[in-house]
Amino acid sequence: MLIDGHNRVVDYLRVSVTERCNFRCQYCMPEKPFSWVPKENLLSYENLFKFIKVSIDEGVKKVRITGGEPLLREGLDAFIKMIYDYKNDIDLALTTNGYLLPKVAQKLKDAGLKRVNISLDTLKPDVAQKIAQKDVLNKVLEGIETASKVGLKVKINCVPMKGINDGELVDILEFCKDRGYTVRFIEFMENHHAKDSAKGLNSEEIQKIIASKYNFKPVKRDGSSPSQNFKLNDGYEFGIIEPHKADFCSDCNRIRLTAEGFLIPCLYFEDALSIKKAVESDDIEKAVEILKKVLKNKPEKNKWSEDSDGETSARAFYKTGG
Repeated sequence: MLIDGHNRVVDYLRVSVTERCNFRCQYCMPEKPFSWVPKENLLSYENLFKFIKVSIDEGVKKVRITGGEPLLREGLDAFIKMIYDYKNDIDLALTTNGYLLPKVAQKLKDAGLKRVNISLDTLKPDVAQKIAQKDVLNKVLEGIETASKVGLKVKINCVPMKGINDGELVDILEFCKDRGYTVRFIEFMENHHAKDSAKGLNSEEIQKIIASKYNFKPVKRDGSSPSQNFKLNDGYEFGIIEPHKADFCSDCNRIRLTAEGFLIPCLYFEDALSIKKAVESDDIEKAVEILKKVLKNKPEKNKWSEDSDGETSARAFYKTGG
């Protein structure tokens, strides 16, 4: 069992396989050039898998593949199969923008993938183009539909932004409700890489918009889930991820590994240690030592919370997958 310095059980590993992305979303990386880290700087799938194996042996129960946009890295289905074949009851999931899913959803399902979280910030093509700086909506919707058809469990992520998609939150909720998808609205996490003018909605503002049409009540938080869920009268549940709430970090069970081998204890902070040399040299004991050191130094909470000064993170989310 993995325990951090604040006595929290850590059983969830998020693994970024690339920092590359085919979108340039306003809340993430709008100004970053379409460039990428040289392949030789990245951990191979085999070396990523060495660390994932160790993590599973130490108590990790959930592995999520992220990016950047993870589907941009070739051979992802083979990597997923490595994990599934090692422990087929692991909670194995993928976060994606959905654009490339139509061509690969079946391969990913056959490899052992169980769930996908897909970003859907709007149902309007012109708004999608404004957010992603690319004509993306039709492909994303096709990706969502294909993933569902092949039997992957679909969850939708939406980042509400003031003056951009805040008038569509009920429409997005209904789109998901009608199709049996869970939707989670994510408070915008202020970061230096986002567009300067980007402003998000907080949980109370999101709830107020949904309350204009629906009655709902909060549901008891599910363990270490980052989402506060709410239930409509008809039983449908939606979630809001609230990193600005003071208690958001109290049950954090996550740790992140970047494609270059940096082990990150907290999404907000830049602090990280590299396991690259350890896994490349098959020094698994050293990798475990680094893992436990990172856990020991895992911060108690981020600095987005309401009781902070509302600081902006320097974290590049395209390297960690959020």
